[in-house]
Amino acid sequence: MKLPVRIFSDLHLGHRASRIGDVEKLWPLFQGAGTVLFNGDTWEELSPPWQERSAEMLGQIRRFLADEGRGAVFLPGNHDPGWEGSGFMELAEGRIVITHGDALLRNGAPWKREMLSNPEVIDELWSRFPDAATDIASRLALARAIARRMATTHPPHGRSLLARAVDAAFPPQRALHMVSAWLRQGGYGARFCETYLPRAEILVCGHFHCQGIRKASGKTVINTGSFVVPGPAGWVEWDGVYLSAGRVCEAGGTFSLKSKTAEWKLT
Repeated sequence: MKLPVRIFSDLHLGHRASRIGDVEKLWPLFQGAGTVLFNGDTWEELSPPWQERSAEMLGQIRRFLADEGRGAVFLPGNHDPGWEGSGFMELAEGRIVITHGDALLRNGAPWKREMLSNPEVIDELWSRFPDAATDIASRLALARAIARRMATTHPPHGRSLLARAVDAAFPPQRALHMVSAWLRQGGYGARFCETYLPRAEILVCGHFHCQGIRKASGKTVINTGSFVVPGPAGWVEWDGVYLSAGRVCEAGGTFSLKSKTAEWKLT
């Protein structure tokens, strides 16, 4: 894998609420990267209304990176569980772990209407993966099964901040689950590492659409946010010695890397 590795998540290409209208506006984000790692929910694999446009945009990104001689790695998320591979990546001899984040939660995305109306499905799916409580491969396979079974059937009505707020508020339990997940994601990430990947010191995830850095139980959890309204999006980069994190700047419809906000040296 070519260094530096630059990590983004939750592009949600083609999604009604995604801020990415023209993928060429993303090109500045990829300049200088040896490998671009897309950490889940890159495209709308499970959403028929947006699938065609999403696949077209994804193809544009893959062609651009190939033409530029940059590597591309795609990890699965709950919107695109079909990517091949283990579902996670380790860097720095396992001290850094990258995974989308739906596997941090027992039911993947408890705020989804499909989850709220069919909670019994989660117990049934867990019963099919008896090793999921201790084995990382089984746990991530279960996360993919949950994503497919509980795919979104009620897409959002708009992309404005007001439309997104109204969408999140009904039913009320939906908003409560969202806020709870935002507040507790550091603890979820630390517990996930302790259970499945105890060597990990830093976990890089997305999924929660809540960019930032949290610390819990001696672990650092970095969330790279999302490109979906309201955002914001962030980035993480590994150059073989330093792990850096920062926010994505969005101006005039074009995306660029903002100055880094944190850095760790892993020797």
